[in-house]
Amino acid sequence: MDYTFTEEQEMIRQSVREFAERKIAPIALKMEETKEIPMDIVKGMAELGIIAPTASPDYGGVGFDAVTCTIVAEELARADPTGSIPVFYLIQASWGHVLNKYGTHECKSEVFPRVTKGDWFLGIATTESDAGSDLGSTRTRITPTEKGYVVNGEKMYISGVREAYNRGGGHVTIAKQTPELGTRGMTLFYLPLQVKGITPTYVDDLGREGISTGGFTIDNVEIPKHYLIGEENKGFYIVHEGYEFARGLISVICASAGLKSLENGMNYIKQRKCFGTPIGKFEGIQFKLAEHYTKLSMLKDMAYKAMHTFDLEQKGKAKRFEVSKAIAMAKLFAQEWACAAIDDVMQWQGAFGYTKECPDQCAWRAVRSFGWAEGSKEVMRIIVGRELLGREFIPYR
Repeated sequence: MDYTFTEEQEMIRQSVREFAERKIAPIALKMEETKEIPMDIVKGMAELGIIAPTASPDYGGVGFDAVTCTIVAEELARADPTGSIPVFYLIQASWGHVLNKYGTHECKSEVFPRVTKGDWFLGIATTESDAGSDLGSTRTRITPTEKGYVVNGEKMYISGVREAYNRGGGHVTIAKQTPELGTRGMTLFYLPLQVKGITPTYVDDLGREGISTGGFTIDNVEIPKHYLIGEENKGFYIVHEGYEFARGLISVICASAGLKSLENGMNYIKQRKCFGTPIGKFEGIQFKLAEHYTKLSMLKDMAYKAMHTFDLEQKGKAKRFEVSKAIAMAKLFAQEWACAAIDDVMQWQGAFGYTKECPDQCAWRAVRSFGWAEGSKEVMRIIVGRELLGREFIPYR
């Protein structure tokens, strides 16, 4: 399997790295105080074409494939220890892919030109208070009308609520249209947040403070027919394609954040002395460094391989469930391995590692969220087991 990078991809990596080091890294920690991504950063990303880069050039995007999107995610994660900008990026790249592939011409023409310019935010709204990895527990309803649809319900623990509600945009949303069919009766659609009937709420996350988290109630919100994404009652199947795209990006973000933290740690243990010798000479530290670096390098390779498989499936050269397994394998240990590495780097730095001035504690808090974001690590184990043993071994059937 060949997933080496093209000359164009290497140029994209270099452009994003230069932008990230020059613009993002110097202000990253300030986002913990301001609770927002500076608009000049957003506009800079838009100029680079990395907001919803999966959108077709016909609608203002650049049409990146999954591997190219993964390169961008890796570079953003290196520069932003808070995880805010990587999350802002991965959501719009992943769900931009879904909207671009399954959305109507009218919806894409309305949404993408504004999103790709950084004026609007495009998010994902599937989670509810009682429905996370178990989408079958979704209570939100969508009902067909003569003019379109009416939506009622509530979404919670959603990224980008404030961005979409204040600036404009909306979320790729799932609801039950034919409840008696269970997951086979779910419909996917675009839901704008700046409309009558949307009431937002906000929660304070442990990390990733630069992008908002919250929810919104949906009270008799009317949407036109062209906001439908895919076919009615097929949303459950479509939404998993977006999840898998996001999981692949999350895997490389975890690897990149962990490797950057190890880089910080190596700089420290070369200089800090204990009993007259640099602490990097002690095997207790050196052996852990070697193990963490090896694991995170493996993780990064798995993420790229998984996203290469995703691209092959888009071309009809791989099967859907091959992608599911490869992506789940990549995400399975991503959060655990990255958090373990960052935790040890904080330990090596002693009391400084526990201060807000230390970027590694930000990275630990950000990466910890990926243990459940876009599918918990427990669900990743179920997916891998399902593909190895067969669907008759799915535990919840």
